[in-house]
Amino acid sequence: MAVRIAIDARKLRDYGIGTYVRNLLRQLARQDHGTEYLLICNERDCAIATELGPNFRAVPERAAGYSVREQFSVPLDLRREAADLFHAPHYVLPPLTPCRAVVTIHDCIHLRFPQYLPSRLAYAYARASLWGAAHRAARVITVSEASKRDILRYFRVPESRIDVIYNAIDERYWQAPAAEDMQRVRERYQLTAPFVLYAGNIKPHKNLERLIDSFHLLRHERPDLRDVQLLIIGDEISKYATLRRAVHRHKLHKHVRFFGFVPDQTLAALYRLADVFVFPSLYEGFGLPPLEAMASGTPVITSNVSSLPEVVGNAALMIDPYEPQDIAEAMHRVLTEPELRASLRARGLERAREFSWERSIARVRQIYSEVMTGCAVSVEDRGPKTEARGPNSETRKIPCILRTSTIEPGTSKLERRTSPLGPRASARA
Repeated sequence: MAVRIAIDARKLRDYGIGTYVRNLLRQLARQDHGTEYLLICNERDCAIATELGPNFRAVPERAAGYSVREQFSVPLDLRREAADLFHAPHYVLPPLTPCRAVVTIHDCIHLRFPQYLPSRLAYAYARASLWGAAHRAARVITVSEASKRDILRYFRVPESRIDVIYNAIDERYWQAPAAEDMQRVRERYQLTAPFVLYAGNIKPHKNLERLIDSFHLLRHERPDLRDVQLLIIGDEISKYATLRRAVHRHKLHKHVRFFGFVPDQTLAALYRLADVFVFPSLYEGFGLPPLEAMASGTPVITSNVSSLPEVVGNAALMIDPYEPQDIAEAMHRVLTEPELRASLRARGLERAREFSWERSIARVRQIYSEVMTGCAVSVEDRGPKTEARGPNSETRKIPCILRTSTIEPGTSKLERRTSPLGPRASARA
């Protein structure tokens, strides 16, 4: 009987975590045809199982995310389907989960910046959920050493149970859009002047108010750059009054443009058309947009805090995100120094190639095997067969599910295959 691994795929269409879920499923479909994967998903996404392959099956779940109902309905799904292992790709891991579990905790932003949550109740729920998930899971996956340090600090989980597995770049950012598509984006968005690009959501910790302040300083102190524009890709600006006030305060209505969410194909073109990409976030569990810009050949400026130095290495110009003057000076340097731009492009492309979803998900599969067999095995080792009890109490043989050779980090290029999930709106953390 095939091993059954259930994955919570309800955030498939989300931003940030959705990117993780989509790439997890794509790579599992490519790497593993012998395991039965049960996708706990919203009813509208059930067709995804058919697209992925015959060893994927949808399990419809109607409970809303972060609800009381899901604390009972998800465990019932797992018990009914006799799952051997449950992977929660975010921090929802109900106490009644009837099988062994792996959880991915991307960051601890709710605990680092509780002031950004809507209420004390929301903070209490987030803290309790994160704590419970970290302690109930057999293994905790996180996406950077910085996030690992936060998990150790807040939850006191044994370090041996935490695995750092980096995210990677979606394949589409390695492929240059056709020339006619690039021109179509130029015309649609009227991109006639040099521009600075930001892509991501525009929640407070993304630090966009200071980015707007620094852009004002750039234009005020450098008259030769007054035709430069700032393009912000992310949530609708109507949700964030502070950003509207910042634009009004600096009289930048004609120079700061908010595009909301754009399709991934459009974002890929915007990355390549931008003169520089700026990501001044105050906190990231990983931070995909800087890597996406690097893979697109665009110079990157980013913060010197949290996981960002770890992710970009020496391939970006680092700034203090709390100092608008520092951000402004970095933008000026990249916009006016051709040699610096060329160096950042070259180093960025090299750095981006060090991250691969193929390698990362191979490591996730290794963790699945280690949890189910109850022992650590190398990726090339098929491991011993062991007896295990499924949630329906029948005795089942649980073999090691890995059948791939060891893949070392940073040794091969990103695999370039067509996504079985197809294009969708841009997903940013």
